[in-house]
Amino acid sequence: MDVAVTTHGPGRGDQLRSLRDWLADSPEMRGRVEGVERPPEVGTLGPVLDALSVALGPAGAASAFATGLIAWLRTRRGDVHIKVTLSDRSSLELTAKRVSGLDAGALQKQVSEVADLLSRQRESTDGPERRELP
Repeated sequence: MDVAVTTHGPGRGDQLRSLRDWLADSPEMRGRVEGVERPPEVGTLGPVLDALSVALGPAGAASAFATGLIAWLRTRRGDVHIKVTLSDRSSLELTAKRVSGLDAGALQKQVSEVADLLSRQRESTDGPERRELP
């Protein structure tokens, strides 16, 4: 199963590059994350990073992705909006506001929720799931 990861707002390309680098540092995710670029707009230089494509094949990769995503969100300052879209067009949206203060228990709970949602989404086409992290 492949998922697309997008973000919104100013600096979205920088956010995606940061997440790509963060995930690529994990041995379980190495080689599974690629940038999806679109051609440059008229009058600008170079392509624009529009999304990340993440290959989640075996079940362990979904857990590694969820762990990496939440851990990365914890390092962000300010508000971050991430959307994870599956190949069947169902999606999961995460809005994280100042998550750097999560304790170990809250972090584990968030990772479990994201991994569970990815597993359920794999089997369901009920539409988007929305979660707001504390």
